[in-house]
Amino acid sequence: MTWYSYGKECLTITHGRWWQLGGVLLVWLAMGTAALQSEQGPNATQGADMSAAIGDNMTVRMEYTLTAEGKVVDSTEGREPFQYVHGQGQVIPGLERQLAGLHAGDAREITVEAEDAYGPLDPTAFVDVARDELPPDITPEVGLTLRGVDPDGKAFRATISGVRDDSVTMDLNHPLAGKTLLFKVKILEISPSA
Repeated sequence: MTWYSYGKECLTITHGRWWQLGGVLLVWLAMGTAALQSEQGPNATQGADMSAAIGDNMTVRMEYTLTAEGKVVDSTEGREPFQYVHGQGQVIPGLERQLAGLHAGDAREITVEAEDAYGPLDPTAFVDVARDELPPDITPEVGLTLRGVDPDGKAFRATISGVRDDSVTMDLNHPLAGKTLLFKVKILEISPSA
């Protein structure tokens, strides 16, 4: 096992990698480039079909705030709106199902149970690691997040959930596994995907 970075953060919001908490909504997606500020406003997106409903193969731009256990874990606030293609598995299944049929301008609070998000906590995803396998310059403590590469070259994220004299217990579950998620969304634009 090769460790290549570590950090004390519990919820780092970084887009583009599933093993990091960030991009909770959209693990493999790029962010949109322009916000639809209003249907009539000077900065409104031109050519958007304001009557279109979200359905398969439609590009959706939206703003969102995601909370879990009462804490905000991700949001587009202060960033570009999020963009994805509906029906392509680019967002968690429970959210995608509940976005279907919405129109530009719609705002909703959507609750997604763990089973339709990142799944339940997997008890087999807790593994013991000898302390001498950890980077030598860290002091293991509960909550410390490590990133590493497994023997197959696949990157992963693990959080220390227990510390003993000669080993630590690492939690390899997704940070939102086992949690009910609340999304506050506002649909900005819907258009056929290119």
